[in-house]
Amino acid sequence: PIGRFLEPLGDLKFDDAVEIFAKNIRVAYSCGVDLIIIETMTDSYETKAAVLAAKENSNLPIFVTNAYDENGKMLTGADPEAMVSMLEGLGVDALGINCSLGPDKMISLVKRMGECSSLPIIANPNAGLPEIKNGEAVYNLSPEQFADYACVLASSGANILGGCCGTTPEYIKAVIDKTKNILLNNVENKNLTVVSSYTHAVSIGKSPVIIGERINPTGKPRFKQALKENDMNYILEIGLTQADQGAHILDVNVGLPGIDEKSMMKKIVCALQSVCDLPLQLDSNNYEALEYSMRYYNGKPLINSVNGDEESMNAVFPLIKKYGGCVIALTLDKNGIPNSSQKRIEIAQSIIDKAHYYGIDDKDIIFDPLALTVATDENNAKITLETVRMLSEMGYKTSLGISNVSFGLPNRNTVNASFLKLALINGLSCAIVNPASHEVIKAYHQYLNGDVNKYNYADFKNALTIQDVEMSVVNKSNAILRGIIVKGLVELSVEKAREMLISTAPMDIINNEIIPALDEIGEAFENKKIFLPQLLKSADCSSRIFSLIKDKMSTNSSNGNAIILATVQGDIHDIGKNIVRMMLESYGFIVYDLGKDVQPQKILEATQKYNCKLVALSALMTTTLPAMEETVKLLHDYDKNIKVIVGGAVLNEEYANSIGADAYGKDAMSAVKNAENFYK
Repeated sequence: PIGRFLEPLGDLKFDDAVEIFAKNIRVAYSCGVDLIIIETMTDSYETKAAVLAAKENSNLPIFVTNAYDENGKMLTGADPEAMVSMLEGLGVDALGINCSLGPDKMISLVKRMGECSSLPIIANPNAGLPEIKNGEAVYNLSPEQFADYACVLASSGANILGGCCGTTPEYIKAVIDKTKNILLNNVENKNLTVVSSYTHAVSIGKSPVIIGERINPTGKPRFKQALKENDMNYILEIGLTQADQGAHILDVNVGLPGIDEKSMMKKIVCALQSVCDLPLQLDSNNYEALEYSMRYYNGKPLINSVNGDEESMNAVFPLIKKYGGCVIALTLDKNGIPNSSQKRIEIAQSIIDKAHYYGIDDKDIIFDPLALTVATDENNAKITLETVRMLSEMGYKTSLGISNVSFGLPNRNTVNASFLKLALINGLSCAIVNPASHEVIKAYHQYLNGDVNKYNYADFKNALTIQDVEMSVVNKSNAILRGIIVKGLVELSVEKAREMLISTAPMDIINNEIIPALDEIGEAFENKKIFLPQLLKSADCSSRIFSLIKDKMSTNSSNGNAIILATVQGDIHDIGKNIVRMMLESYGFIVYDLGKDVQPQKILEATQKYNCKLVALSALMTTTLPAMEETVKLLHDYDKNIKVIVGGAVLNEEYANSIGADAYGKDAMSAVKNAENFYK
């Protein structure tokens, strides 16, 4: 050890500690040593600094032994399970205990390590307890007594034996003589999926784990404000509150436009670890921010996330290999999210294969089969649950963001709790939830107590039942088709439109039935009287009718107004863009949908090809916001008359203004209104 505490306990910076160790290692390595032993460490953070220094400045085997007290704790609080978790993640070659204790006190700690370690275990005890005789420390165990204890340590799980304070060559010779006929303990992969903080480990798979979701700016205006204002007190309060509410792990996501995610991620991680001892889930699509936070994390983190895209795997897996961690693997790839469980399983297998290439074990991968909102498709929940079950039966751990299933619905807590019950029954390992939700946490404890065994999908569907909302919206519709569209009765709307086309001009149907209906449903949506499912159902009605009208007419039935739509380069998410497209088409716009991951130059070329002066850009990932800014600049530099609408979960109006966008669409309806305003 250096002899100084690292920040935040002391004044020594983590990087300075790494460099102090690195200087020693570089010299030793140049001298041709065979092995690096890091020993007598009493702080997990300093231990990590030393291991990184060894890995970054040599290719030698690394042994690590820490010093524990009689209560099985290191000076800064780590227990043996926490150190096994972190050190295995960092990729050391052997680990164990030295100093502080005599061999008798080490036996129980060696057994604990043997239960969770997949590496050889080292036991280097002192020669008993020291006594001061004639001004000198004299240890109370003879070489023979010490060797007797060494035999017990060997049978308790130790693979490598030695001595620390008070031992001499005579002690080591006695150990060799007495243990030479004892068979070496087999070193077996325990296949434990474990993350840790600087004090303790959390095992994933034994019972479901709750991951608190509240340290995340998505949909949380007050948290966004705290990030912008650097209000650490508020952020830490959220973390501590979730810990008090029973979370086992805390998710940390600081992706917000205008925020230096790399430095903010590190700052919040270090600040949280100074006041809260829960393991953290480092949640970012920014690879630099991810590496930065992983380097300074004290323990073995949970990483969110990697996916089946080659770029993602080639960026994230080397970080897991270097710094250690369990990683959430999303069952999507460059082509998006599959609409079947089997295809998601196929992506999972490709992720496993790539992980093996990088030397990452199956136990350090937790699959997220992706919970999508049932507001857009009732089958979304079934596909997700089936994938959870299949992965669980294959022996893999799983995680879900539970609240995603209820996006756009009323009574979200009820829906989330119902979905959680089904997910747990199907084998879910980790649930990312709001621990303040009484209904959700009650469902969790019901599962633990065995109270939901007979729960089934029919019960979940009952939770989705939407009460009649503002029927006055329907009642004030004078025309029958208009009322059908407002209600979202898709098949009936097509049937009625087909009937009306016999005697009614197509443009009259559009102007007198479709547009007024969409205006009504849009107003109700904005006033929170109806929710996303109803909005999309009505949009689906109008889209089907438009298709029918186009089939019946030789001329274009649209309003003649065109818009180019694209998800920006680097972003493969398109659900938000697709909702916007559906709404725009419902209002009669001609939509040129360029798809996802579209290069700025391709978008410019589309404006030239279609002679279109209105462009709408979408981004869900903070890492792709620079591409959005680049696209806006490219379009405006080419033609200042081109108007650009931007939107997406990670955007806000302030950011839209800062990059020179002409309008910000916070949701699908506002995108439609912006487009309508452009063509007035």
